[in-house]
Amino acid sequence: MRPIVIGVAGGTGSGKTTVAREILERVGTEHVTYIPHDAYYRDLSHLPPEKRTQVNYDHPDSLETELLIEHLKALRAGRTVEIPIYDFTTHTRKEETRRV
Repeated sequence: MRPIVIGVAGGTGSGKTTVAREILERVGTEHVTYIPHDAYYRDLSHLPPEKRTQVNYDHPDSLETELLIEHLKALRAGRTVEIPIYDFTTHTRKEETRRV
């Protein structure tokens, strides 16, 4: 059976994470892979720290959505992907990833 993708969308503070957690709880974590769009914030390690804090993280360009789409397609095809882990304190991606 092919995986089903459910997208939960909304503005900042609209309750997306709460809805996603409720789905996880009701369906069971053994049946659901949770992939937050927040994991796909662009790595800003090329910028000095003071410049990173000036970025508009609510702008769609701050996210690498094309990589998320690529990962979703791969998962639907039954392949494994490496989900980025974003460090919100430094506004950079960590070296390690989460294998899904």
